[in-house]
Amino acid sequence: MSAITTHVLDTARGGPAAGVPVVLERGDASDVWQLVGRGETDDDGRLRTLSPADTELPPGVYRLIFDTRKYFEALGISSFYPRIVVVFETSANQGDFHVPLLLNPFGYTTYRGS
Repeated sequence: MSAITTHVLDTARGGPAAGVPVVLERGDASDVWQLVGRGETDDDGRLRTLSPADTELPPGVYRLIFDTRKYFEALGISSFYPRIVVVFETSANQGDFHVPLLLNPFGYTTYRGS
């Protein structure tokens, strides 16, 4: 596996969600989480730098934590979900993992992208 990336789109506003803080963590068998990387979505709502460059991430259980409160507060909008946590599992020989998030103040959807 090479990378884990994300793309956040604000479906209420019809465009990318820039400035969303995101944390990537890896879980172990004891449900202890280790920080892998962090960043903020760019003007296109993308974050491609969550894992260190030139580093192979091992297969396992990961989670993306999106700070949606900060994003919506910056827009002056109240929202229902202050944080969205997406937990997923990766396997060997499956290439990169792209996890988009479609959000609005009162709901969200995620999926494995390409």
